[in-house]
Formats: sequence, C-alpha cells, structure tokens
Amino acid sequence: MTLDVAWAVDWVRRTAATVTEHRDELVELDRLIGDGDHGENLARGFAAVLSKLDALEEPPAQIGDVLRLVATTLMSTVGGAAGPLYGTAYLRASKATATSVLDSEGAVALVEAALDGVVTRGKAGPGEKTMVDAWTPAAAAAVEAADHGAPPSEVLASAARAAQEGAEATIPLVATKGRASYLGERSAGHLDPGARSSALILAAAAEAAAAAD
Repeated sequence: MTLDVAWAVDWVRRTAATVTEHRDELVELDRLIGDGDHGENLARGFAAVLSKLDALEEPPAQIGDVLRLVATTLMSTVGGAAGPLYGTAYLRASKATATSVLDSEGAVALVEAALDGVVTRGKAGPGEKTMVDAWTPAAAAAVEAADHGAPPSEVLASAARAAQEGAEATIPLVATKGRASYLGERSAGHLDPGARSSALILAAAAEAAAAAD
C-alpha cells in the first residue's frame, strides 16, 4: 500500500479542518505561555493554503508539490514563530517527497525531514518545551514502525500517537526556547501550543492515510 497525491491533498484539508476546530484551544494554550495568537495564526494560514489549493488550474503532480504550496503559503501568511517553523518543516518535507507515491520509507522520510526543518529553524532540541518535543518521538516511532514492516498508514499512525504523547510530556517542562522561556519556572504546568498543533497535524496525516487504505 502506498500514499499518493490525493492523500497529500486530503491531509491538507483535514489539517485545515482540525486547526479550525482546535483554534480556541491553541489560542488559550498560547495565551498561557506565549503571545496567544498561535491558533488564530494557524487557522488563517491553512485557510490561505486551501484557497491556493482550490485555485490551482491543474492538480499537483507530486506529493512534494502539495507540501511546497503549504510551506510557501504559511511562510507568507502566518506571523510569529509558527510561520517560519512550519514553513521550513513543510519545505524540507516537500524535498523528501518529490514523488507521486510514498511507501513506508517515504513516510519516514517525510516525518524526519519535517523534524529536521523545525530543529534547523528553531535551534531547539528535545526537552526544551517546543514542537520539537512532538516531532522527535514522532520520527522515532515512524522509523520503528517501518522497521517492523508496517504500511505507511500505520507508520503515520505511530508517528501521530508518539507526537501526542510527546506533546503531553511538555506539560511539566520548563521552557528554555521562545517566548515561553521568558516565564522561566512559571512555564511549567502548561502544554506547549506548538507541540499540540504538531500532534494535530500528524493526526490529520494519519487519518487521511487511514481513509486512503
């Protein structure tokens, strides 16, 4: 079983829907330890992505084309740290998916490339209460699933579950990167909004893959 361009488009649409659905939650999480605009920024960004996707005269030829559209749109429409971070994640992922279909190894490459983009752009590592804390276990889980012969849908499902666990594990952490780091010890006890939105995005990828099975 492989994932195709239709899956990538469905992933984008599901992401836009879940970001909108959880907008208030993300706003509140960010209000507690950040600027309070994470949910609104992401919802606006993915609405713009949908508009550009719907305006295409021809369907994308490769999965990477879909992800590149997401990357460039988020970079140009999303303010704060989220635009550059997610933009770079999707851009790196687009370079790893310059193909019309993804097998399990391709799904791993996508997640690992997105993680690399976040780390490179944000200069953060695991344990610093950022979206890296969701993407790092997601990539590890994807590798493990693929190594055990899982199809790409289960690779992404494993990544999504690990991302959610990683996001929840940010609650007791003290932030050392980004605006949340200004709070010092007071940042502990709160779920990181970027880690939460990362888990939502990976869950959307897994749901789209399950629907494609």
